[in-house]
Amino acid sequence: MARTQPFDEHLDAYEDWFRKHFYVYESEVEAVRYFIPQNKKGIEIGIGTGRFAVPLKIREGVDPSKRMREHSIKFGLKVYPGTAERLPLESQSYDFALMVTTICFVDDINKSIEEAHRILKPGGNFIIGLVDKDSPLGKIYEEIKEQNQFYKFATFYSTEEIIQLLQQNGFENIQTIQTVFGNMEEIKHLQNFKEGYKEGGFVVINAVKK
Repeated sequence: MARTQPFDEHLDAYEDWFRKHFYVYESEVEAVRYFIPQNKKGIEIGIGTGRFAVPLKIREGVDPSKRMREHSIKFGLKVYPGTAERLPLESQSYDFALMVTTICFVDDINKSIEEAHRILKPGGNFIIGLVDKDSPLGKIYEEIKEQNQFYKFATFYSTEEIIQLLQQNGFENIQTIQTVFGNMEEIKHLQNFKEGYKEGGFVVINAVKK
């Protein structure tokens, strides 16, 4: 089964997750926002339904899922069909690129990072939001992923693994922050983020193209 199929078939369930876990979602958005450059040209790789692009004012995206693209276009976003491994974008054309909970669904993580590096201008930011495999939440997701219609197709990574891959592919000045602390089902308010990783279930990595 193609990794896009669950997103094409279960878009409503995907959207329901964000409504059910509103404060988890809002906490993640605010953590990502911390690294988003102001008044710069950016793109989201794996834009999905626009859940992060819209509040972060990112106007362009790439996604392989037809239904996700159709949904995000309703918000006035410009969305290109394509995958992280083969971006339909010109080299050195963006100031920053964002990937949120997308890295775990790519087929070739090295190629995906290489492509992000290619489309960024020198000194551009590559911002990655992920569920950290080594965090308490990541360990739970790993245990139950076979029962989840989306995550059964995911490959989870630790923050340290992603940092190493970024360094190997021409990125430097890497920073991390984390949020989503405690039982995700019990989060009923916006959480603050803090530096580092392993405690929070959601980690945001910011890396700069050399």
